[in-house]
Amino acid sequence: MYGLADCNNFFVSCERVFRPDLEGKPVIILSNNDGCVISRSNEAKRLGIKMGHPYFQLETLIKRHNVAVFSSNFALYGDMSRRVQQTLKSLCPETEVYSIDESFLNLRGIQDEQLDAFGHYVSNKVRKDTGIPISVGISHTKTLAKIASKLCKQYPKLRGSCYMHRPQDIEKVLRKFPIEDVWGIGRRFSVMLKSRNINTAFDFARQPLDFVRGKMHVGGMRTWYELHGRPCIEFESHLPDKQQIMVSRSFSTELSTLDDLTQQISLFTSMAAEKLRKQKSVCQAMHVFLLTNRFRHDQEQHYDNQYVALHAPSDSTVELVDLAVRTTAGIFRQGTFYKKAGVILSQFSPKDNVQTVLFDEVDRDKHDRLMFALDSINEKQGQRTVVVATAGFEGVRMNRNHLSPNYTTDWNDILTIKV
Repeated sequence: MYGLADCNNFFVSCERVFRPDLEGKPVIILSNNDGCVISRSNEAKRLGIKMGHPYFQLETLIKRHNVAVFSSNFALYGDMSRRVQQTLKSLCPETEVYSIDESFLNLRGIQDEQLDAFGHYVSNKVRKDTGIPISVGISHTKTLAKIASKLCKQYPKLRGSCYMHRPQDIEKVLRKFPIEDVWGIGRRFSVMLKSRNINTAFDFARQPLDFVRGKMHVGGMRTWYELHGRPCIEFESHLPDKQQIMVSRSFSTELSTLDDLTQQISLFTSMAAEKLRKQKSVCQAMHVFLLTNRFRHDQEQHYDNQYVALHAPSDSTVELVDLAVRTTAGIFRQGTFYKKAGVILSQFSPKDNVQTVLFDEVDRDKHDRLMFALDSINEKQGQRTVVVATAGFEGVRMNRNHLSPNYTTDWNDILTIKV
């Protein structure tokens, strides 16, 4: 049996842990630069607020219904996610982190007659230890467990866990479950299936396997088998290393000077290099891009980018920032107003299995020692305690006018209680 633990309205729930006065009230979380809605409480959903809804279009509704608004606080959300995952790992034989708010559970060794009670125990334990409400779905396959978890969210009477195992119950659920919501189907395939009057998960499961193989290939066949209760998607207890790392942001205001862009690109490159070192990889290629504001019709629209290859594989912030700065200077256009920029690192290989370059001009050992010291200081003293000079200490230029404190990751923001 497999389980899926899915945090309910996760970003909203993280804010409510430290603001219990917001329980039962409408709450929304905004994207970078406070642009649009990326998380909503159930109360906000009932007001008609949609995912991706632009914030400026909601200001009247927000005032009328006293909706609580928060800017994205990913430092807080990431730490709360780690706490949830730690609790799940302490309860289950094996877990697989699927996203920031979802984890699969391998429930081997637990007797079938104990699974319903176990699911409720997991849900209650996570809520007690972290304050985050979760919905646990349990079934024969990952795909069915994901459906059971969604069912749990729809019906509060299930009290945090749904054990979906009897064939007649599974068929009943699949008959009403929209095909576009089935894990692994995706938008393109759902459009194709609906054009053939295949509207539910049950309709899809009834299709001949040859049809699924011909139209959707291996991925579709796995989903088809999983809906029939046959596990086909392997359980991964360790996340695979990323094959590409991108750090990009939209700016609060357009940047038109090379110095301003250089500072932001240096910061993005530093963040990407840190992620690269955490997975013990090196990269051999970099892509830098700059974009203007597509909503400003009074300005010239432009997209500048350049792909560059490194002389030798590297994970050094110093080396990568230097390359990114030179690349930015090469594609920057004077008089252009840039709204977004980013850096992409690619062509990864393991740090301990690198093909060295005979005439390498960089002292790799020295850079490795420097990066170790940099990461150690920033881990102990706080992010960006030590930075490369071109990145500065200003941070990313974003609008975050509704940002909550970093309650769990910054001593200066630790929760205070008035008695």
